[in-house]
Amino acid sequence: MLNLQTAYDWVLQLAGRRRASVWLAGLSASEAIFFPVPPDVLLIPMGLAQPQRVWQLAGLCTVASVAGGLVGYMLGWWGSEALAEWLGQSRWADAYQQVKTLFAEYGVWIMLLAGFTPIPYKIFTITAGLLLLPVHLFLIAGIAGRGGRFFLVSALLAVGGENLAERIRPWVSKLGWLVIGLALGVAVWLVVNG
Repeated sequence: MLNLQTAYDWVLQLAGRRRASVWLAGLSASEAIFFPVPPDVLLIPMGLAQPQRVWQLAGLCTVASVAGGLVGYMLGWWGSEALAEWLGQSRWADAYQQVKTLFAEYGVWIMLLAGFTPIPYKIFTITAGLLLLPVHLFLIAGIAGRGGRFFLVSALLAVGGENLAERIRPWVSKLGWLVIGLALGVAVWLVVNG
């Protein structure tokens, strides 16, 4: 069985390295375009390893995530005409129209909330471009939503103090397997009920 405490210790060690900020920025940007792993998996250990930098790290995550989100938006925008035509004629035409209507009415709010959810951000960035949400509204919602999430995580780390890493360590395996189990349960539920 995979020992999550060993993985946790390894990530904490990695988070303390000199070039960890580059990895954090790359992860934050790529998660908004294509990569499935959220930046929190590196932000949290980096904040634990370098508690004096939690606010700087939150800012870095926000800027990189919004920049990556803009790339995702542009990918959606670039393919919007062809994909909209195909979706409009597919068996998903009704669902596409519903999502289009939701984005027309609540696009800014959807993007704002998307910044906080565990649902991969790339789904929303590409959809916003596909459905032609005005780019300035996309950016405002992205800054507020992603910034809100990363600064909230950093605030929790700042409140937890420097010894938070050691207090969390005994719970890492249990919490990690719980999260994996929940994710698998949700995936199975979506397949069965989708």
